[in-house]
Amino acid sequence: MLNDKTILVTGGTGSFGKCFTKYVLTHYQPKKIIVYSRDEFKQWVMADEFKEYAGSLRFFIGDVRDLERLKRACGGVDYIVHAAALKQVPACEYNPNEAIKTNIHGAMNVIEAALDCGVHKVVALSTDKAVNPVNLYGGTKLVSDKLFVAANAYSGTKDTNFSIVRYGNVAGSRGSVIPLFHKLIEEGSRELPVTDVRMTRFWISLTQGVELVIKALAEAKGGETFISKIPSFKITDLAEAMLPGCQIRETGIRPGEKLHEIMVTTEDSYTTYEYDKHFIVYPQMTWNTRQQPDLSGSKVAEGFSYSSDKNTEWLSVDEIRELLGNMDLSR
Repeated sequence: MLNDKTILVTGGTGSFGKCFTKYVLTHYQPKKIIVYSRDEFKQWVMADEFKEYAGSLRFFIGDVRDLERLKRACGGVDYIVHAAALKQVPACEYNPNEAIKTNIHGAMNVIEAALDCGVHKVVALSTDKAVNPVNLYGGTKLVSDKLFVAANAYSGTKDTNFSIVRYGNVAGSRGSVIPLFHKLIEEGSRELPVTDVRMTRFWISLTQGVELVIKALAEAKGGETFISKIPSFKITDLAEAMLPGCQIRETGIRPGEKLHEIMVTTEDSYTTYEYDKHFIVYPQMTWNTRQQPDLSGSKVAEGFSYSSDKNTEWLSVDEIRELLGNMDLSR
């Protein structure tokens, strides 16, 4: 599917962008991958890390806030994976205008550039925080999701479609709890801080996130939200897996933080279908015959929701410890 294709990745020097790039270069023979991001130093570092693939990589300095620059980057592009965003909840709360410029205006620019440049498919990365948002980051990502779904109305006769992939915090990603716990343990702590002992989360790896994006690129017809079926874990079990017998210090839930991750709401259940390894929330409207959904899955029950506390699959302490053993926690 991606062989001899040109793919542009916004925010391409981030954790997801680097994993996606490595995955595609390992499993396919793309014509080229364009890494689009703002930070020249990160691009330089990534170019050095990927020097064996230099012939298939292009590095394009630019900001998703800059429509003209995006259009320049999108010339001849077949697929866009939109990963650029301001993601840190406190930073978005303190700098709301900047979050809006990147997460909302940036989404609009990606849509405009894709339509004007004849891009075939666009997959935008979403987050659990866009579901019933309680902070500005989640609010901006909700608007972004709505924009990408509605963008299919503007495709007209163009062979361009837009879809979304949604998942929560990636296990071990920068700013998540696993690196924090690891740092404290390395410093000799016998106590780990937990904001609320009732907290649960989904477990997804970067590779699983990339594979879901590949599935969306292959199967999307326009307006779908793809969500992986993944296990849940208790934050207290994670602490026990990382530091057996540790003391847990409850610090109180932080502003904008949720007890549980939610991927599918009860309101979404009317248009959600279940498949073997994922769910798809289909758009409530379709705009042309090309975007008629293939409803081959099983429709979920009315009132169904998919949240980390009501999951049917849970990781034990031993299973968490085994997964941690396959992670590089030294980064």
